Amino acid sequence: MAYVATRGGEKAIEQAERLFRQDLGTIDAARVETIRSTMPYLIDRVMGEASLYDEELAALALAQTGGELSEAVLVLRAWRTTQPRLAISRPVQQHEILTQRRISAAFKDIPGGQILGPTLDYSHRVLATDVLEGKPFAPPEVDKAASPAPAQQPSLAEWQRQQGLVAPANASDVAPEDIPDLTREPLLFPASRAHRLQSLARAETGGVLALGYAAMRGYGNAHPTVNELRIGEANVVVRHPRGTEFSAGRVRVSQAEVTSKEKGGYLELGFAATFGWNEVKVIAAATLDLNSDEAPVGSAVHEEFYLYHTESVEASGFCIHFKLPHYVTFQSILDAMRDAKAKKAAAEAKGETYVAEPEEEPAL
Repeated sequence: MAYVATRGGEKAIEQAERLFRQDLGTIDAARVETIRSTMPYLIDRVMGEASLYDEELAALALAQTGGELSEAVLVLRAWRTTQPRLAISRPVQQHEILTQRRISAAFKDIPGGQILGPTLDYSHRVLATDVLEGKPFAPPEVDKAASPAPAQQPSLAEWQRQQGLVAPANASDVAPEDIPDLTREPLLFPASRAHRLQSLARAETGGVLALGYAAMRGYGNAHPTVNELRIGEANVVVRHPRGTEFSAGRVRVSQAEVTSKEKGGYLELGFAATFGWNEVKVIAAATLDLNSDEAPVGSAVHEEFYLYHTESVEASGFCIHFKLPHYVTFQSILDAMRDAKAKKAAAEAKGETYVAEPEEEPAL
């Protein structure tokens, strides 16, 4: 099916956009700030899928698109491409992250301990309908008498290496600026691990969840166990032109390691990380990473399948293009159908059996 350009009807197109904008009403700084401050997890999802960490711009994208996620990601990615690349940050190490939540389903007693942090995992999900009756929902205060966990926590994988459970890390001499950049280089297959993890970091959350869930249910070659799940804030450390390093600020990050497979006498780890706090995405993405090696071509866990089909901007754009006029191509289908029916009727009138030629078979 070919892409078809829309021509004519300029006034109608303009009015259609005005109708859309009219439904949203006036967008001002107050609305943007309300979205930013009241929907932090939605903001995190947009920033992660757009590959741009800016809460205010993510909130603006949501306001401008009425909360349509794929459109919000599209406009934020488009804006990002107009901005200069000022510096390459230093790689973030696990033990340097200011950790607010860190759990392991594989080990009970991990170095630093289990840190539940902010979560609804152990709570009843009940709709607070009293709010609609004028009774504000005020969250109970956190017990300030409890002893806070240390801000930084050790890497569980590094501890496992010391126990001989995980293979020694391969030292890399690659400079950060030499790591392939998916925002500037096309994704080619077989993909390097760097490209794979970058693509998963900005992949569409729902798509990653669907394919990761398929792998968990038995359509992959490894059922995951969460080795470590961590959410926190990471310093963005860059080098000044004069040579000194400094922190340009912090970004919220999520990362997950999952395991279940043994390879060469060691536990094999699947890994994923993304901007913002999005635990479901990184667990599902790490599951896909774990299942990638030796995955059958065409399966849900084959990297070419899941990386292509979780790219939100391309996927939504291709789906939406089917709304554009396809009159010529569809008319050819109808012509083929009519021609086949006419030949069949003529054959039956002569008492003959009509057999359609392969090329005459209409295809939708």
